Amino acid sequence: MSRSHKPHEIVERALELSRADGCVVIADEHSTANLRWAGNALTTNGVTRGRTLTVIATVDGAQGTASGVVSRSAVTAAELEPLVRAAESAARDAGPAEDARPLVEGVAASADFAEPPAETSSEVFASFAPSLGEAFARARAGGRELYGFANHEMVTSYLGTSTGLRLRHDQPTGTLELNAKSGGSGSVPRSAWAGHSTRDFKDVDLAAMDAELTRRLEWAARRVELPAGRYETLLPPSAVADLLIYQMWSASARDAVEGRTVFSRAGGGTRLGEKLSELPLTLRSDPHEPGLEAAPFVLAHASGDDASVFDNGLPLAPTDWIRDGVLNRLQTTRHSADLTGLPVVPAIDNLILDGGGTRSLDELVAATDRGLLLTCLWYIREVDPATLLLTGLTRDGVYLVEGGEVVGEVNNFRFNESPVDLLSRATEVGRTERTMPREWSDWFTRAAMPAMRLPDFNMSSVSQGV
Repeated sequence: MSRSHKPHEIVERALELSRADGCVVIADEHSTANLRWAGNALTTNGVTRGRTLTVIATVDGAQGTASGVVSRSAVTAAELEPLVRAAESAARDAGPAEDARPLVEGVAASADFAEPPAETSSEVFASFAPSLGEAFARARAGGRELYGFANHEMVTSYLGTSTGLRLRHDQPTGTLELNAKSGGSGSVPRSAWAGHSTRDFKDVDLAAMDAELTRRLEWAARRVELPAGRYETLLPPSAVADLLIYQMWSASARDAVEGRTVFSRAGGGTRLGEKLSELPLTLRSDPHEPGLEAAPFVLAHASGDDASVFDNGLPLAPTDWIRDGVLNRLQTTRHSADLTGLPVVPAIDNLILDGGGTRSLDELVAATDRGLLLTCLWYIREVDPATLLLTGLTRDGVYLVEGGEVVGEVNNFRFNESPVDLLSRATEVGRTERTMPREWSDWFTRAAMPAMRLPDFNMSSVSQGV
């Protein structure tokens, strides 16, 4: 439908057209603004806008309730009724849905449900762009080159159901990746990376990021080759986030009860109540966490292991997944909660680790006799779900620490580690700070983590990656 049709009106019209026993409609209005640069110069910029409409039809039958889901972009007025009918047809053709539950009702409507969607534009970079120009000038003067990408997305989701729910959520998501490179022409090339997650780019200190990258390039002037092995290692917040996000994605209560994951107890049941760390670590999610705000209700465009379309609109509450080192909650839908006998605890789109630490990463380095300091992890893949063993690579700087100082850059490694096992072996965490997980930044950006000290991080082999 044209953008002259207001999103809440489209939701209402789709519900009116429905002939199914139940109907859920989600209209997602999205806009993006981005900048890209290379070699100390802007290369591209752009703004996009779009709309996606998802219709979920539920049909009751003698054997149970079936669901049909159809999502389409750029739906015109003429295409709206065919879209609703397609969802109904998909429901009639499907067998009873295993996760079928009555649609959620009784949730107070959003006061701004009928308001226009929030939008982003190039204005989001009004203060950032001049700082970028200043960084380019510093880089040219210092013989460095800056590469990177800044992206800002605003998604406004309108949720309406045949049970009367009328909910809305505005979700801004900003990411910044900055690479600094030096060397070449016969000298050893050096590369350093920094990332930042933001809601509006107003909190980006580009000068500080550039200064940190410059310092890391200076560290890399000395190169040290190290063999594979276990090393005392300082994981920065970004790397901790990448590992624990994967752990959260693997924390399905149903899978644990069925004996398929690291959270399954030997002999049956789950490891809920088991101490995972001697440190007072609390891993939590909260849709209202300042600076990391996320949808306060379920927005499920499809059913899966950790989501159910029947749960759309279910309110979300602050949740401690691990509390004071003890496994406290596993993810459930209403369906899997019934199967497992555990509380209903849906996924939430942010993740925070608190451990009571107060030291900065630099202070952790200063307290290290000999060890490795990582920049980030990438190409993370699962090896064994039973232990949640992950493998991946280090990237853009692994540094050798001796006597409390960084003394050079070492080669990259492939690692093999389980985040659950790391929690049990960690000897110290720093202060919690907002961070951008590099590996998962396309899917998950709202995280706050501390740096973490591991006495024996497993660098399983040497990698030639940069």
